[in-house]
Amino acid sequence: MELKYDGKNEYLPLRDVVFQALRQAIVTGEFSPGERLMEIKLATMLGVSRTPVREAIRMLELEGLVVMIPRKGAEVARITEKDLRDALEVRTAIEELSVELACERIDEEGKEKLKQACNQFKEAIATKHVQNIVDGDVMFHDVIFEITKNQRLINMAHNLREQVYRYRVEYVKDFSYHDILVEEHYEITNAILTNDVKTAREIMRKHLYNQELIVIKNLKDSLA
Repeated sequence: MELKYDGKNEYLPLRDVVFQALRQAIVTGEFSPGERLMEIKLATMLGVSRTPVREAIRMLELEGLVVMIPRKGAEVARITEKDLRDALEVRTAIEELSVELACERIDEEGKEKLKQACNQFKEAIATKHVQNIVDGDVMFHDVIFEITKNQRLINMAHNLREQVYRYRVEYVKDFSYHDILVEEHYEITNAILTNDVKTAREIMRKHLYNQELIVIKNLKDSLA
């Protein structure tokens, strides 16, 4: 793990840059649920003092990604069924509205973007690389949000995206489900392209419910 500076964060306070680095490490699984976050070790890894690390950990605690354990200190929050269900309830509502609006508002440019995103996701699946697959999934859903032309909805979806990123990673780790995942993306795409609101909403709801089932199953298997 390292601090990465670009045009977006080169002027941010060091605390915020450290926060982003740690956050990325958590949501991508570089740090496992339950893993302790030692300030000295992290400061050494990142080449900073303990102060920005301590401040970043507090920010992560507010986001629910880190918990403070008495006499142990900070550790990566474990994924729970309750957290997953809460997040996916909200995501399902947003995604169903998004496909409905997409069916009503898609234009020729949107159709090309959606078909391209769908095909690129299939290509990502073929790589069998978890990060590629997650990024492809994010891009596919982002295109649908963009097609709605509703900026408030897009902003809400982007805020929620970070909160469900960890679940996406856990989801795509199950390679046995990948063929179904690709099929669902194509079904959603075809429904939007044909302006079939009812089918688009039904498939999206099934798509996210299947994600919930897979992640819960994997969580239970990991604890068995």
